[in-house]
Amino acid sequence: MMRDTSKPTIHWQNKTFSELNTNELYDLLKLRIDVFVVEQCCFYADIDEYDRHPQTRHVFCYQNGVMVAYLRILPKGVTYEHYVSIGRVVTAQSARGTGLGHALISAGLSICAQNFPQEQLKISAQEHLETFYNQHGFTRVSEMYLEDDIPHIAMLKN
Repeated sequence: MMRDTSKPTIHWQNKTFSELNTNELYDLLKLRIDVFVVEQCCFYADIDEYDRHPQTRHVFCYQNGVMVAYLRILPKGVTYEHYVSIGRVVTAQSARGTGLGHALISAGLSICAQNFPQEQLKISAQEHLETFYNQHGFTRVSEMYLEDDIPHIAMLKN
């Protein structure tokens, strides 16, 4: 008898703020706080009006009933005047090293292409993730700067 060693299918959710249900909103905020505030000891105001912008896309997935990956896509003019932006990219500690982060970025880029065709993308990435984002077509366009006391760099998608 052969064992199935394939990875489970990931079902990405893609919703606006008004489409999120209460549990999804709670889960995405909990995941962001667990990683950014608690794990990375970064004290900042995570909840902002950008989540509620009518064109913001919330992209996430669950595994075994737990949200394990999330990012948000912000339309041009919200964080950058001339660029669409991907931010709050987060993978639960329990799911790291599985390729889920790459799958998350790929899903986010696909959703950007669907919702914001022909728009350029800009991100503010933690500097130690530069190579990770290079694998998805992003190029560093700034010197290191501190954002919430964490080294970051600006990157553009070619």
